[in-house]
Amino acid sequence: QVTGYLDDCTCDVETIDAFNNYKLFPRLNQLLESDYFRYYKVNLQKPCPFWDDNSHCGMRDCAVQPCPSDEVPDGIRSGSYKYSEAANNLAEECEEAKRLGAVDDSLSKETRQAVLQWAQHDDSSDSFCEADDIHSPDAEYVDLLLNPERYTGYKGPDAWKIWNSIYEENCFKPQNVKRPLASGRGESCIYLTKWVSGVCVEKRAFYRLISGLHASINIHLSARYLLQDTWSEKKWGPNVTEFQQRFDEVLTSGEGPRRLKNLYFLYLIELRALSKVLPFFERPGFQLYTGNKSQDAEMKHLLLEILHLAKSFPLHFDENSFFAGNKKEAAKLKEEFRLHFKNISKIMDCVGCFKCRLWGKLQTQGLGTALKILFSENLIEKIPESGPSYGFQLTRQEIVALFNAFGR
Repeated sequence: QVTGYLDDCTCDVETIDAFNNYKLFPRLNQLLESDYFRYYKVNLQKPCPFWDDNSHCGMRDCAVQPCPSDEVPDGIRSGSYKYSEAANNLAEECEEAKRLGAVDDSLSKETRQAVLQWAQHDDSSDSFCEADDIHSPDAEYVDLLLNPERYTGYKGPDAWKIWNSIYEENCFKPQNVKRPLASGRGESCIYLTKWVSGVCVEKRAFYRLISGLHASINIHLSARYLLQDTWSEKKWGPNVTEFQQRFDEVLTSGEGPRRLKNLYFLYLIELRALSKVLPFFERPGFQLYTGNKSQDAEMKHLLLEILHLAKSFPLHFDENSFFAGNKKEAAKLKEEFRLHFKNISKIMDCVGCFKCRLWGKLQTQGLGTALKILFSENLIEKIPESGPSYGFQLTRQEIVALFNAFGR
């Protein structure tokens, strides 16, 4: 069902598929396996700023009290959200989530040395995300290749609460439009077609970006599902039933194909950002510094190849339609956009599973960086070929998040 043109764009699904599958993704995948892009510094210990969270099912390797196997956690039982199916199987699910949700934080000795030298290249602040304080004693480097995004056993009321909070409070939804919290599939979003088509292009785009991010996460947990778990081996692979329950047109009352189209919309926005940020990376003074000179030069060459390829895409999203009206109104809306997105990045600290929190934080920071680029076009155009770029800067954190989020 996912074919043809995308709303608010001149682009179609088939053009994106051909461009991504045959040209861009093979190169991008190679880049993401390199040392510079595989290590991401993250603070997984930050407390949830919005509610008391006692439901950390997946936090086996953390000081937070893990979910006891013999009882449903108080945080779920006494939460402000009521669930018809409550948590019948939660004790077993918590045990499974503790195993599957743990983050492997091992780093090789050589990497630790290189990692110490990366800090000096991080010297600017982020504007669309609540960035982690990477100098905090709780922040640590994680190898993304050792911690792939996949099914972790994190589901049920706790997961619904996260998505419900994101959609309910951060997608410019009018107060009089009720979106009930769906149960059963961990899906909290009921796409209100009439409402979405009736709002301005910026608010509609914001909603579609979040929906696209949600779709991406659900696709990954369906594609890398725990199919077999025995003492001798764990087997991960595609779970077609899981995918269909989230995206099949009939099973989702017409919703699924729209969710997938929103994923394409998210792809276009991030691709556009990559095409715009080329001058920042093209400067001779910019290097993907890991300490291995030949590999650093090779990866910068590959990075520029990917960015030139992104620029060559024939049907880019036209971001000039954003904030193009009355200047005062546009400035107000842009600030709202920024604050809503910042709020979503804070909600990621409420995710009760380490691995889900890791990938949630990384992907929101990546999308936030893409938005920062699109809203900084004038500054990027003024970047001098040599010397520091005072007006526009990206930290190593933002660069790693931007490319890994796009890789998702």
